[in-house]
Amino acid sequence: MNLRQALTMGRELLKLHNSPSYALDAQILLSKVTGLDRTALLLKEDMILTEEQQRQYKSLLERRAWGEPVAYLTGTKEFMGLEFLVTPAVLIPRPDTELMVETALTFLQTEGEHPLAVDVGTGSGAIAISLAHYVPGLQVYAIDLSAAALEIAQKNATLHRVDQRVKFLQGNLLQPISPDLQGQVSAITANLPYIPSGEIAGLMPDVKDYEPHLALDGGCDGLDLYRLLIPQAYGLLKTGGLLLMEIGPGQGEGAQRLLPTAQWQTEVKLDLAGRERLVIAQKRRA
Repeated sequence: MNLRQALTMGRELLKLHNSPSYALDAQILLSKVTGLDRTALLLKEDMILTEEQQRQYKSLLERRAWGEPVAYLTGTKEFMGLEFLVTPAVLIPRPDTELMVETALTFLQTEGEHPLAVDVGTGSGAIAISLAHYVPGLQVYAIDLSAAALEIAQKNATLHRVDQRVKFLQGNLLQPISPDLQGQVSAITANLPYIPSGEIAGLMPDVKDYEPHLALDGGCDGLDLYRLLIPQAYGLLKTGGLLLMEIGPGQGEGAQRLLPTAQWQTEVKLDLAGRERLVIAQKRRA
């Protein structure tokens, strides 16, 4: 079997199983097996696969056909122009979350030479590491409840050479942060679970059956963890500092109601599809 035949077989199999991105998935999985990028797959379409490569490719196709996410099959996911290691212990970074990072970057780049940020529910570390990568003087505290997630995040920080400026802490929300940092933080990023509990069962199979529910379920209205986070964040942020919270469509008004107007100035940003995606809350002067 050559590369052209392998791609055709892969596309047909995944299309048969209703994979929404069957052509791209087939390419990505074949790239994983051969070590060739997608351009090389097309340029070298007559190259013959070894028996072992055929076996590996068919195995990956079958797993994808059953719904396993491509990122877990390849072990990596691109985010903010960087490649991140991912496993089923962490939520797969989404392009939608880049809006949060871009907003934080714009703000942090005006915050002097050595700003301080905190990333809550860091998972793979994608947000914290991207911030540290693009703001050279930034110190980031990255927090997660899951030890397995923090292990992946630490590997990603080392991979991107920011492990000296990203400190990982295990614990619930902002509780692991030292009281000495009260009023010192420029920005807090939070991509916490925000899917209402009643909607989990209706998610796509590659999400609900494979990604960690700890990183998905946000309680009755999806905002339970943000209710707990907001008062903690207020004390930690400096005056004028930002709390950035990723939300789902339709949650903007409810999330803003959690932020007392005497303490916060708020706005909701839409993603590229025009959906509510990010709450920006700036700490007012006391």
